Amino acid sequence: MNSFLIIWFGQVVSRLGTGFTGFALAVWVYQRTGSVTQLALISFFTVAPAVLMSPFAGALVDRWDRRRAMLLSDSGAGVSSLAIALLFYGGRLEIWAIYVVVAISSLFQSLQWPAFSASTTLLVGKQNLVRANGLNQMGQAVAQIAAPVLAGALVGRIGVPGVILIDAATFLFSVGTLLAVHIPRPESSAESAAGRGSLLREAAYGWTYLTRRRGLLALLALFAAANFTMGMLTVLIVPLVLSFNTAGTLGTVLSIASSGLLLGSLAMVAWGGPARRMRGVFGALLLQALVLFVGGWRASVPLITASAFLYLLSFPIINTCSQAIWQTKVAADVQGRVFAMRQMIALSAMPLAQLAAGPLADFVFKPLLVAGGPLAGSLGRILGVGPGRGIGLLFMALGIANLLAFAAAWSYPRLRRLEDEMPDAVEVPVPAAQPAEATS
Repeated sequence: MNSFLIIWFGQVVSRLGTGFTGFALAVWVYQRTGSVTQLALISFFTVAPAVLMSPFAGALVDRWDRRRAMLLSDSGAGVSSLAIALLFYGGRLEIWAIYVVVAISSLFQSLQWPAFSASTTLLVGKQNLVRANGLNQMGQAVAQIAAPVLAGALVGRIGVPGVILIDAATFLFSVGTLLAVHIPRPESSAESAAGRGSLLREAAYGWTYLTRRRGLLALLALFAAANFTMGMLTVLIVPLVLSFNTAGTLGTVLSIASSGLLLGSLAMVAWGGPARRMRGVFGALLLQALVLFVGGWRASVPLITASAFLYLLSFPIINTCSQAIWQTKVAADVQGRVFAMRQMIALSAMPLAQLAAGPLADFVFKPLLVAGGPLAGSLGRILGVGPGRGIGLLFMALGIANLLAFAAAWSYPRLRRLEDEMPDAVEVPVPAAQPAEATS
C-alpha cells in the first residue's frame, strides 16, 4: 500500500488547504457584504460545476492515465487558488470573480474523486479496501475538524491572501506526491469495450451500467437517501441547539459530533470492517435512524450531543463498506465513469435537502408545536411546545423516514444479497512495481 499511502497523504494535505481557502473566503465575503445569500453562493459554485461535470470527468478518467488526471485536477485547483490570492494582493478581487474562479476550480476537482477512487482499486488488495477507504474518511474528518481552527488562527496573522497562498502550496505538495508514484493501468474488460464511443456516449455509460445492475442501483438510492438526510441535518442542527442554548454550546456540540466522524474512521482502519459489508451498511443505517428519532425527543444538550456523535460515528462504516463493495463489483477500467455517476447523484441529494430544510422547518413543523398549534395538546405534551420543538419533531420524522427506507432496502433481495449474487470484478490488485516510463 506504499503508493496508496503516499497519494493519500498528499490528498489529506490538499484537503486541509482547500478548507483553509473555504474558511478564509467565507470570512472575507461575509465581513464585506453581510449577505448570507452571497456567502451561500460560494458553496453553490463549489458544488454545482462538479455535479454537472461528473459524468464527463468519469469518462475522461477512464480514457486517460489516472495519475495524470489527478495531476491535472490538483494543478488546475492550485492555479485557481493562486489567482484568487493575486487578485486580492492587487486589490482587484470582486465577489463575482470569486464565483468564477471557484467554479473553474470545481471543474478541475471533479476529476479528483473518480480518479483517486478508481486508482485505490488498483493499488491495494481487495482485503484492504475497507481500511484504505477508512483512511480516506479519516483524512476528510481531520480536514473538517482542523481546517477552521487553523485557518481562523492564520487569518489574523497573515491575512486572507496568505491563507489562500498556503492552499496553493498544498496543491503543489499533492502534485509532488503524485509524481513520486506509479499507478498501473487497468486491464481492458468487456464492459469497457461495450461503453466505448464518443465522449457523450461514454459519459452516459455510467448510468447505463447502473440500470443493468439493480443491486448496485438500489445501493446508490439508499446512499442518496442517507445523503439527503445528512444535508437536512447540517442545516437543522444549528437552529435546534440555538433555540434553547448559546452559540458556545453549539460549538461544543459540533466539535464532539465531528470527533465521532474521526473515531469511526479510525475504527474502520484498525478493524478492517465486517466480513459481510452489506451488514455493516444496514447496521449503521439502522443506528442512524434510531438516534435521529431519539435526538429530537427533548431539548437536551447531552441527548442531542450523544445522538449527533453516534450519527457521525456510523457514517464511516456506511461509506467505507459501500465504497469497498463498489470497488470490488465494478470492473476497474470503467470505475471512473460509474463512480462519477455515483458522485453526481450523491452530491445532488445534499443541496436539494438543504433547500428543503428551511421551508419544512419554518412553515410545516414549527407551526405544529407552537402554543395553540395543531399538535400542542397531543404530541406537545410529550415533546414540549415552543422554540425548536418543531425542528425536534422534524428530526423524529427523519428518523421514521430512515427506518422505512431501511425496511424497504432490507426487503429488496437484490440489495440484501448483493455480495453473493453479483460476482466480483476485481480480485487482486495489478502489480505496482512497473517502470515509470510505462505510463502513457
